[in-house]
Amino acid sequence: MAKRKPEEPPKGAPAWQATFADLMNLLLCFFVMLFSMSTMDAQKFELLAASFNQTFSIFSAGATAIGDGFLISNGVSQLNELDDYINSTGKSAEGDTIPEDLKEAVEMMEQAKLEESEELAENIEEALEEKKLENEIDIEFTSQYVQLTLNGALLFDSGSTQLKEEALPVLNQVGIILQQYGTGTIEIEGHTDNVPMSGSKYSNNDELSNGRALSVFYYLEENTTLNPANIKHSGMGEYVPVADNSTPEGRAQNRRVEIRIYNSLSAY
Repeated sequence: MAKRKPEEPPKGAPAWQATFADLMNLLLCFFVMLFSMSTMDAQKFELLAASFNQTFSIFSAGATAIGDGFLISNGVSQLNELDDYINSTGKSAEGDTIPEDLKEAVEMMEQAKLEESEELAENIEEALEEKKLENEIDIEFTSQYVQLTLNGALLFDSGSTQLKEEALPVLNQVGIILQQYGTGTIEIEGHTDNVPMSGSKYSNNDELSNGRALSVFYYLEENTTLNPANIKHSGMGEYVPVADNSTPEGRAQNRRVEIRIYNSLSAY
C-alpha cells in the first residue's frame, strides 16, 4: 500500500526575511552616516537607547538592541526570533491578524492536494500490481507529488550509468504509467551510498548519481510520448540517504532512483 511521505519544510530562510535584513543594514548605514556628521547630545542619546531597548525587549535573555549590540552583531538571529514572536501572537509577518476564513481556505487547499496525491498513488499502485511490479517499485506520496522509488541494483551495475537489460522492461512499464498519470511536472533524482568511487570513469558520487538520473531521462524521452520539457533530472549524490550507510542493507537502499509525479494542484 502506498504510504504518505513526511512533508519536508521549505529550505532556507523566507524571502521576506532576507529583504528585511538588507533593509535594516541599509538603515543602520544611514544612521551611522548621520551620526558621523552630527554632534551628539548625551541626554538625547540615552532617551533614544531606552526607546530601542523597550522596542526590542521581546528577544531572548532580555537582550537589548543598542546596549548589547545584539541587533548589529546578530541581526538574522534576532529576525528569526521576531518572526516566531509575531506568529505566536496569531499575526502574520506583515503585522496583520490572519483571518480565520483564510486559514480555513489554506487548510482546505492543502487537504485537497493531499487527497489528489493519495488518489493518484492508489491508481498507480493498482497499475503496478497489474504489471506485477509492486515488489520492484516503492510508492510514497505527499500533498505535492507521488514518488516511485526504483532500487539502483535493478537499474545499474556498480559504478555504471548504463541501464541493465533486465531493467528495460520495468522502465517500459513505468513509462506507460507516466504517460497515463504524469500530466504535469515529473522529476527524476539519482542517489548513491557514501562509498567513495574507485575504478570508474566518474570521480565522485555526485557525477554518478547525475549520470544515472540522466540515463533514465534519456530512456523515457526516447521510448515514451512524454514532453521532455516537463521532465526535470538531477543527481543528489550521497547526501539524501534513506537508510544507514554503515550496513550493506542500508547502502543498498540508498542506491536508488526516485521519480516524482507532481499533482495538478502542486506549486511545482
